[in-house]
Amino acid sequence: MQIKSIIAIIAVLVSGGAAASLEAHHSFAAQYDATKPIALRGTINRMLWSNPHGHLYIDVKTADGKIMTWELETGAPQSLYRRGWRREDLPVGAEVIVRGYMARDGTPTANATTVTLVATGKELFAGSPGTGAPEEPPAEVR
Repeated sequence: MQIKSIIAIIAVLVSGGAAASLEAHHSFAAQYDATKPIALRGTINRMLWSNPHGHLYIDVKTADGKIMTWELETGAPQSLYRRGWRREDLPVGAEVIVRGYMARDGTPTANATTVTLVATGKELFAGSPGTGAPEEPPAEVR
């Protein structure tokens, strides 16, 4: 009887820890707006190969000629690598077109779905599958 109680306590503790880690990872709908597609053309400022998501930063020229840096969330680095991404594909200063969906909070942040390298035309899938993000990224580039 004592062993069953100990096993039950361990099961509760383990399942509680798993639930907490799932809560820490946000869904697409919690942070991004599927009704606000965006396409940006800019130059790579930096790329962070971090978990659970990578982050691509690009400098985009605004209508008034100023530079605005956008933070673009991608899938996890290991997922990007499996899809053909390589660190050398994304050098600082390279021009890219990024399609995705804007953040709900209005900041220059978006969930990236594709990144196209302008010099080569190579398109890389950037999204995280299964997050609830829409399937089709926007076509018009800002």
